[in-house]
Amino acid sequence: MRRLLPVTDLTTPAAAADREWTLDELADAYAYPDGGLPWLRANMVSTLDGAAQHDGRSQGISCPADMRIFGTLRGLADAVVVGAETVRQEGYRPARAREAFAARREAAGQGPAPAIAVVSASLDLDFSLPLFVSPLVPTLVLTGAAAPPDRVRAAREAGAEVLVAGDGAGVDPARAVGELAARGLTRLLTEGGPRLLGQFVAAGVLDELCLTLSPLLTAGGAQRIAGGPAVPVPERFALVSLLEETGFLFTRYGKI
Repeated sequence: MRRLLPVTDLTTPAAAADREWTLDELADAYAYPDGGLPWLRANMVSTLDGAAQHDGRSQGISCPADMRIFGTLRGLADAVVVGAETVRQEGYRPARAREAFAARREAAGQGPAPAIAVVSASLDLDFSLPLFVSPLVPTLVLTGAAAPPDRVRAAREAGAEVLVAGDGAGVDPARAVGELAARGLTRLLTEGGPRLLGQFVAAGVLDELCLTLSPLLTAGGAQRIAGGPAVPVPERFALVSLLEETGFLFTRYGKI
């Protein structure tokens, strides 16, 4: 892996080509900002022609280095925010504790693993899955005040904590971030899907995008990384860092 940006770091050992970075080096490169305020980062992967998935899943356009960064971002987060459709499609399981991040998490006052926070208006979820009944850290469910009472009850009976983050049937993105921050979960990571990311973008609450650009062309009608209605005025982000390995580009963009 090579660091291409920022250029001031090109003389450091971590900038050397043809060497796998350690998890500590990756964790330093992707550290959350200090300050204690909520920080929502997204981690997504896209092909050269804009596809966020292949055959309905993101794994087919990923690579080992991308998965190491994926694991690192999880290892740094207080909570991973994910949409219900992605939970169903990707077969989400509970986050696990990893020894490589144990000391770093303990020093930051974090638990052994990030909580998974599932955003769902209908709560049309299988609450018998390990994500809900046997997580290391209780799974959170973010929903609206008008969510079906029987599904709210089913979620709670499975052991999930239900957080109301909307006055109607849907979830307000800004309120979702606030509800998590109120529980001390300020280092937030969303892994999608595209619909959820589009909602965060439209609400103006996304602080950072970590985007892997995969050197693949897939054509077809696959989703982009963000869906939903277009924003009235595009929001500008700045390139913070750029890593490269085997043709994959690992970008990090921050809100200006």
